[in-house]
Amino acid sequence: MTKVKVYNQEAEAVKELELPTRVFEVPLKQDLVYQVVNAQQANARKVLAHTKDRSEVRGGGKKPWRQKGTGRARHGSNRSPIWVGGGVTFGPTSERNFSKKINRKMRQKTLFMLLSDKLKNNALFVVDKLELTQQKTKQFSDLLKVWRQKMLQEEKVGNLLLVAKGTIRSLVQVSRNLPKVRVIGANNLNAEDLLKAKNILILEEAIAEIEKVYKKI
Repeated sequence: MTKVKVYNQEAEAVKELELPTRVFEVPLKQDLVYQVVNAQQANARKVLAHTKDRSEVRGGGKKPWRQKGTGRARHGSNRSPIWVGGGVTFGPTSERNFSKKINRKMRQKTLFMLLSDKLKNNALFVVDKLELTQQKTKQFSDLLKVWRQKMLQEEKVGNLLLVAKGTIRSLVQVSRNLPKVRVIGANNLNAEDLLKAKNILILEEAIAEIEKVYKKI
């Protein structure tokens, strides 16, 4: 078991906590991380580009001219791809599917590897609790300044990920206007957010939630 310091809201170390080995002591495998992140980004991709083929373009019901006797090449429809304003051949369509399948065990192991790597590189911190007297962005922003200066000791402000337990709607509301700050529930962890974060703050109660949600691996 790995022991880490637990900080309070004032960024003062108040106790030590033993972290579960199967979550925070998993060796990093970059190939697996790449597969999972690549699949996550592909599954989030929206199909926007769409071109119409000759069956979708409006018009073209009448033959442009008779088959013989005009001296010109025969044509059956002015919606043919070789006509201006006709359909597009082999163009992008909305029926494309970019989704990729990644096994649940692979996704979960990647989360554990990234959490372990952040802990190994002193980029993961545990906070005992978070209590805001007012649901105001100003109060949360002041709290983050204290954390960054005392606990994180950042020379340059980087992306910060706060992992909380249960309903995080109030935390999302007070943090969504702050740059480089993201709040996520322990049951919605994903590899891309963990990679983007320079530092990760986990509420103590969220650790048990992570073990509960990802207990099968």
